[in-house]
Amino acid sequence: MTVIGTPRSFYKKFKFRVEIDGFASSAFQDCSELSAEVAVTEQWEGGAMTPDKSPGRLTYADVTLSRGTTTNTDIADWFEEVANAAADSGLVDPAYKRMVEIVQLDRDGTELGRKRLYEAWPNKYVAGDWDNTSDDNVIEKLTLSFQFFQSV
Repeated sequence: MTVIGTPRSFYKKFKFRVEIDGFASSAFQDCSELSAEVAVTEQWEGGAMTPDKSPGRLTYADVTLSRGTTTNTDIADWFEEVANAAADSGLVDPAYKRMVEIVQLDRDGTELGRKRLYEAWPNKYVAGDWDNTSDDNVIEKLTLSFQFFQSV
């Protein structure tokens, strides 16, 4: 049987890197999926049996990053800066919003592509849980809100 076209190779999800403006090291073990959704608006015209559907508002879901806890406190410090700014004024100062890039890598470390998250800021930080009966590492999580993302 002949193959029509070029066979595709799919990216492996275990090879990625996260780059955050101002962070010396931003290695994470897990990154939730990036997703965007366009709402559907329906307009019913008199006598029509089906609605006219058109695109509505565009929303982007928050992304959550996870990593093992170390002495590096950069993500906890970033969250604390945003929390303090929000407590003072009720708004997040644009100075705390950063560019975040999620870089897809090939098995040998070659960059395959990147997704850029614009004006990202942390809205949730989890320091991890502790368990005296476990040998697992403590995992900290950071949830980011952002304006939009695009492939670059």
